Amino acid sequence: MEADASTVGRAVHTAARPGLSWRATDLTEAEQTLPRTWPHTIRPPWDEGSTGAGVRVCVIDSGVAPDHPLVGPVSAAHVVTPGPDGQLRVVTDESGDAYGHGTACAGVIRSLAPECSLVSLRVLGAGLSCTGNTLLTGLSWAVEQGFDIVNISLSTTKRELRDELHDLADRACFGGTLLVAAANNRRIESFPWRFASVLSAGSHAVPDPRHLLYNPRPPVEFYARGTDVPAPWPGGGTRPCSGNSFAAAHLAGLCALVLSRYPGLAPFQVRSVLHVLSANVGPGRELPR
Repeated sequence: MEADASTVGRAVHTAARPGLSWRATDLTEAEQTLPRTWPHTIRPPWDEGSTGAGVRVCVIDSGVAPDHPLVGPVSAAHVVTPGPDGQLRVVTDESGDAYGHGTACAGVIRSLAPECSLVSLRVLGAGLSCTGNTLLTGLSWAVEQGFDIVNISLSTTKRELRDELHDLADRACFGGTLLVAAANNRRIESFPWRFASVLSAGSHAVPDPRHLLYNPRPPVEFYARGTDVPAPWPGGGTRPCSGNSFAAAHLAGLCALVLSRYPGLAPFQVRSVLHVLSANVGPGRELPR
């Protein structure tokens, strides 16, 4: 049996560059140039006046400072907390941000999609930590609310939570909610970003907030801006922030622009649009035959 050219090419590629890619710098320039296919021309929504209007975004994080001028109005704020019976529940939150991280992520999303609706769900405390059950309760609530996008800039390495988180991620995907999650900043597996049903983000250092790169060697799916981001911080100012958390916020903001321009897209369709719009997916390149 003869192998076709595309099969040989894949075999050579795998032999030359084994393993998975976590960062954009893991890839050569040749590896980053990919074919683009779409039934019609897709223009970047941000070039067509998309503002995020009509898109509901939930930020699962440390809370959001509602009065920060660069964050703008927060439609609602909630927190996961124990009830009188000791069971975790989601209630209205009036305490704002416990740390600053959530305000920074919300501000990044707002900077890209100024007219989206932002809802805060606080699960992280002042030490940027929470229990696994707190994360499960918060994510379950967000999925039940039917948000268009849920931004999750946290993850857990506890494998005993994997199955429940995986079920939640599938429920979200099948229900039309796009989960956007930051990959772990270290080269370790954690959840929920590691699931194929979740849109995962790693960071690149290009200062353009709309510069998107598709990763041909997952598990990380897309790279977005995540280095020295001038992010809002409680108190009214900004501070430079780096990490995959802020890449995820950029990715969530871009998703809001896509959904505002093309309402009703399923999560997998949003991912397809992002793939076409990625800077390393060049026009005019043909798929192997």
